[in-house]
Amino acid sequence: MQRYFLHLAYDGTNYSGWQVQPKVNTVQETIEKALRIFVPDVKCIIGCGRTDTGVHAKDYYAHFDTNVEIHPEIVYKLNAVLPIDISIKDCFTAKEHVHARFSATDRSYEYFVHFAKDPFKNQYSVYHSKVINIDLMNVACAYLLGEQDFSAFSKSRTQTFTNMCNVKFAHWETIDDGMVFKITANRFLRNMVRAIVGTMFKIGEGAIPPEELKTIIAGKERSAAGKSVHPQGLFLSKIIYPQFHGPDNR
Repeated sequence: MQRYFLHLAYDGTNYSGWQVQPKVNTVQETIEKALRIFVPDVKCIIGCGRTDTGVHAKDYYAHFDTNVEIHPEIVYKLNAVLPIDISIKDCFTAKEHVHARFSATDRSYEYFVHFAKDPFKNQYSVYHSKVINIDLMNVACAYLLGEQDFSAFSKSRTQTFTNMCNVKFAHWETIDDGMVFKITANRFLRNMVRAIVGTMFKIGEGAIPPEELKTIIAGKERSAAGKSVHPQGLFLSKIIYPQFHGPDNR
């Protein structure tokens, strides 16, 4: 069988995340149904990772195996039947050992925050009414870097064998109408970015000092970290595969 990769993007507003779940609308199931119209032997598609309910993806990859020869027009055909909030950018062949989830070396997320109440931003950014000190939050970002156990920012009872993650970049940036948090790691735990942002808000508001983040990480207790922030401000923004992007683009 030939392995194919889909490169896509989606607005997660109307979906209960990526992964197929009973009795709810998911991105994976929606794409699988559309794909089987043109490629009947597809059993399932494997995504590069899970996203929570309401979380968006600017850059997402999934793979599937088939005996059917796929032609370039499959991109047009899929986009014609998929809902407007899912876009297929490309479909291309890959070696059978390249896996959408396990072959990715870097994943990047962005979390958007705005401070002026605006009903037209709420779908893709989170309104925050309190004053935030971005400098304090960027001091705290240094404590996220490196390979550490991030149990303090993970949902309990997950199916992962380890909560170790290697965070390679973390930084808050000011934008015209607010700020954005950018973070890159080799992998992320469920709810991890939203829990980190919630903790960062406590630091930015002065409730806890930046160095407390180091203590929270070391303690590995979810109850010590901040509340998870709303999902609509979160975007999966970039996925890196050495097989496609080259070793220098990590």
